[in-house]
Amino acid sequence: MNGSATPKQVLEALLFAAEEPLSVRRLSAMIEEASPAMIADLMRELNADYLRESRAFQVQEVAGGFRLVTRPEYAAWVRELRAAGASPRLSQAALETLSIVAYKQPVTRAELESIRGVAVEGVLKTLVERELVRIVGREEGLGRPLLYGTTDHFLEYFGLPSLDALPRPDELEILFADRERQAELPLEDAPDAAVVAENASGDEE
Repeated sequence: MNGSATPKQVLEALLFAAEEPLSVRRLSAMIEEASPAMIADLMRELNADYLRESRAFQVQEVAGGFRLVTRPEYAAWVRELRAAGASPRLSQAALETLSIVAYKQPVTRAELESIRGVAVEGVLKTLVERELVRIVGREEGLGRPLLYGTTDHFLEYFGLPSLDALPRPDELEILFADRERQAELPLEDAPDAAVVAENASGDEE
């Protein structure tokens, strides 16, 4: 360890400086003599320190890694800070399409259009540009159409450690409301939960 810094101090510095979630394996490789188990213990110590000291942030597991985030109770101030430079809001059509991709992936554009009943080319382009959806391959068969799936950025935006943590389709409205409240992904009115649930959890292939 360089200088007098402790492993916990170095871990905190890395989490603070990182622009994306850091995995335990990566952190262990970066911090000398810190095993993955030690990193996990240090994460818990940091959160205990922050809670005890009433800090405004905490360590959160998301997208297969860890990051520092502000606590939900400070969302109003964070939202005000970010309002001027916020990204364009996702439309209801984009949210519905994103929901279907999340639950049906990998999925083709034709499958999305069959489920939603409307063209989705423009919506898909927006979701890809926002790095919430990506091309994950091609389907075997006639024409070999492109397959779409969600990204790690999708997990980061919605605060999910993995796709296994996706809520039920009927819980999506609550999830979208939480994200709007935390101002990490500005959203328009969330789609009706019943509609999204019906669309996203249709008959499996």
